[in-house]
Order: sequence, then structure tokens, then C-alpha cells
Amino acid sequence: MTDHVDAATEAFVAHRNLLFTVAYELLGSAADAEDVLQETWLRWADVDPGTVREKRAYLVRIVTRQALDRLRTLGRRKESYVGPWLPEPLLTTPDVAEDIELAESVSMAMLLVLETLQPAERAVFVLREVFDLDYDEIAQAVGKSPNAVRQLAYRARTHVAARRPRGTATPAETRAVLQAFQRAVETGELQSLLDVLAPDVVALSDGGGLRHALLRPVTGIQNVARLLAAGWWRRDAERSVQPVQVNGSPGLLVRVNGEIDGVIVVHVENGHVTGVYHVRNPHKLSRLEQETTVTRTSSASRSGASIAAKPPYGSPNRSSHR
Repeated sequence: MTDHVDAATEAFVAHRNLLFTVAYELLGSAADAEDVLQETWLRWADVDPGTVREKRAYLVRIVTRQALDRLRTLGRRKESYVGPWLPEPLLTTPDVAEDIELAESVSMAMLLVLETLQPAERAVFVLREVFDLDYDEIAQAVGKSPNAVRQLAYRARTHVAARRPRGTATPAETRAVLQAFQRAVETGELQSLLDVLAPDVVALSDGGGLRHALLRPVTGIQNVARLLAAGWWRRDAERSVQPVQVNGSPGLLVRVNGEIDGVIVVHVENGHVTGVYHVRNPHKLSRLEQETTVTRTSSASRSGASIAAKPPYGSPNRSSHR
């Protein structure tokens, strides 16, 4: 039994960051992605790794099915959500920005586009376009035929292509525009805001009904500029702003009296801000204290032997399964 647990743990740890990234891109929530990984571990621990030829594909299949079940539950939960819903932000490692496709796929703007897909379409799009799985693998993961998966992939690509942000700014370009945006917001100068915002800019903020935030999106340069100039960024408290890497892109971590109050991310196109995303829901801020690794590849753990002595989510006993 110990050898079985050790082998299962070693394989799971080798693919864990990949599995987390798959779950996060499907759910837009790190907390739910971690729950899905725990469910995946419990199912994987019941399998003899020696009988599985392609462990990566097998684990991706488990995590996808668990994420799809969770995604349908989240859909019902979001129907009663107070105000706009934004993905849970991640403090990411600098190397994420170097993988342009990965950085775009975990960006706030793209995750919001993925929210408009049906669950099966989202899973097929993410597995095909981001992780480059073949149609047969995806078919097994989502429980559909390869032909049905191809149709879903086509619909999803068409849907995303019509809604995805146009143009991708480099991290340096985004950082420069973000700095100009920060100066304009802090001074409240209307002309400075008009200079940095795009005509069709959209501002969204997520307080989850727990903190002050916009109850609906604000659109258009004049409306967003007036909102920002009027003090949407409150200046009546001990506030500090720290540049950080959020979801593969430059962002601003806001602290009030030393405590994390929220994070601001902007989407930049052609040198102007087209999207402003402000997350203040305290339940979504736990991943901003330390970096989270997101990746499209697996890596074997050099410390697998020592890690294997302790399963990543506790005992694989099925009684612990929720």
C-alpha cells in the first residue's frame, strides 16, 4: 500500500501545476480549482499508477470532469452574485509573461470571455487551444465523441474570436500605460484620464456584496473618466500601491492600513486602457500574498521521494471524500 501511495503521489506532484492551471482556466477561481485538485487526488489515489500508460492524460481527464461538475454549480451561484463577477486574481511568476499564449489565456480579459461559453465549450476550447490536446484526448475528458468535440471547438473558437480583446500589448507597454493610469487616477485630472483611456473602455469592480464596488459595468470614456475623477479610487485612508504581476500581466496591489484591499488590472490595446478590472471581494484576495505557478507543461519533482511520504491532500481513504 505504501509503494502504491508513493507512486501515485509522485505522479500527481509531477503534474500538479498543470492540473491546477487547467482547473483554474475552466473555473476562474483558485479556491474552486484547489477543491477540484483535492477531488482529483482522491480519485487518482484509488488507481494503480502502474496500469496507466499516459498518466498526464489520465489526470487531465479526471480534473476536467471534476471542473465541469463544479462549473455547473458555479453557474447557479453566480446568478445570485451581487454586482459584476470577476475571476479570482493570482499573483503570478514573471516567467508567465514570457509565454504569450499562456499569459493571454489566464488574463482577466480572456477569462471573462471564457465565462460567456457553455461549460463543455469552455473545456474543449481550453484543452485544445491552450493545452494543445488532440481531439481524442479531449473527447475522453468531456465524455463526448471526437466529432462532437470538433463541433464544440469550432463553435467555441468562433465565439471567442468575436469577443476576445483585439491586439496584445507587451508587458512593458502595459506597465507604461498602467503607470500613466495610476498617476491620472491619483491626481483626479480629467484630461489625464481622457488621454489614457480608450473610447470604448469598460470598468468593472467586484466586491461580492462584501465591500463597496460598482453594481454594474461602466462603459465609455466619458463615464469611466468621470467615475475615476470623482474618487472611485478612494484617497481618504492610509493607502499604498504596489506594482505586481497579476494573471501574467502588470497590475496594482492596493493596501489600506497595511492590509490587502484589492487588486487592479488593466487591459491595454494600442497604448490605451480598454478594460479596468478592480477586485475587492475579500474571498478572492488570498492568492495575492505569494506567487502561484501556472504552466502548460508538467515537470517531474526532484523531491518526489520525500514528498511521496506525505500525500498532497492527506489520506486517500475514501471516507474523506466529500
